[in-house]
Amino acid sequence: MSVGVLCAVQGSAESIIVQAVEGSGGRLSVTRRCADLTELLAAAEAGLGRIAVVSVGLDLLDRESVDVLHRAGVTVVGVADPGRPWLTERLQAFGVDLLAESPRDEEGAGELVQGALAALDAGTAPARPVPAAGTRQPEATPGVPAVDGSVVAVWGPTGAPGRTTVAVNVAAELAATGGSALLVDADTYGGCVAQVVGLLDEAPGLAAAARAAGQGALDLHTLARLAPVLSPGLRVLSGVSRADRWPELPASSLDAVWPLARSLARWTVVDCGFCLESDEAITFDTRAPQRNGATLSALEAADVVVVVGGADPVGIQRLVRGLGELTDLGLGLNRVVVVNRVRSSAAGARPGEAVARALARYAGVTDAHLVPDDRAALDAALLEARTLREAVPGSPARRALAGVAARLGAAAPGLVASTATLQAVGR
Repeated sequence: MSVGVLCAVQGSAESIIVQAVEGSGGRLSVTRRCADLTELLAAAEAGLGRIAVVSVGLDLLDRESVDVLHRAGVTVVGVADPGRPWLTERLQAFGVDLLAESPRDEEGAGELVQGALAALDAGTAPARPVPAAGTRQPEATPGVPAVDGSVVAVWGPTGAPGRTTVAVNVAAELAATGGSALLVDADTYGGCVAQVVGLLDEAPGLAAAARAAGQGALDLHTLARLAPVLSPGLRVLSGVSRADRWPELPASSLDAVWPLARSLARWTVVDCGFCLESDEAITFDTRAPQRNGATLSALEAADVVVVVGGADPVGIQRLVRGLGELTDLGLGLNRVVVVNRVRSSAAGARPGEAVARALARYAGVTDAHLVPDDRAALDAALLEARTLREAVPGSPARRALAGVAARLGAAAPGLVASTATLQAVGR
């Protein structure tokens, strides 16, 4: 049975490619010649083909549309124009499975078809694209040395357990003791990192990075420009200024941001939203944007997940259930548990023992490290829009969060194998 091919190629190369496909000895067959991107996506989601041959100049083509094709089980072959290398680089950044020059004769078209068959047989979805001959490779970014960093996602269940405070202060400690750090606000419900650290929340930040990634225009220099330096070694990539702007953070674009973030800073600390619900489960339109896509993308990319929960009875219950939910989804298998605001008024005369027993019994956490509540220091830091390290360096909360950063730094060479469990306080 022949494999269906969706052809969305502009110019004279289309007829040459169609002829080569039909001459493939019955292995391939053109099932739809698409006039635009909308027709291509509709045909792919209808299951009319398993290979899509797409022109580099197709209108509205971006990383998200390539991601839609991949989710439909379609191998994407990009047809590049040697005369427009800047568009070729963009197409390569979209994550196509194969990148080939636009054929000018039957021989070139035959090579393209054979490459498409090889990509389909290899099951590359999406693999690193193969640059076409004569195209330029992305150049090194002057003035921005690339590093091989780690991603830390800070997540916690609903109920304001202190995710942002933990993310901000752990990033500050990592920047001070472990090289460089990039603090990212990916909370699509109530992101407030910019306000907590005293930056204008109108700054483009992560939304601009996602737009550039979606268009294949994001590079290390652009990401560095969008992430201003807050303190020596610490950059901040602010989030969306209003909750209704969440569609500006599609998961497919953020998937391209995290690898560059690893190259920009030794540590990338991502403040995530609380919800892990997959939006496709509640909608009939699988191409609709995902509000929780940013959180899921960060958790999937993270080397370690810092799970934050409150020390009161409700917070502990939510934390235990959140840990189970992460396990069920296969996310955050390497995690650091952060228990926030441990205090006798909410957990009894011996709050540390009570919280430790609850976590050991219901979550299997036996090496819990408990830190007392420190509201005065946290309020002082928030009022001054500074980190605890800057505002109240001797506070118990700051020492606890510095301990979390120290454990992350110690585990950095083997984060994948680490299963250490910690607790610390946040706001």
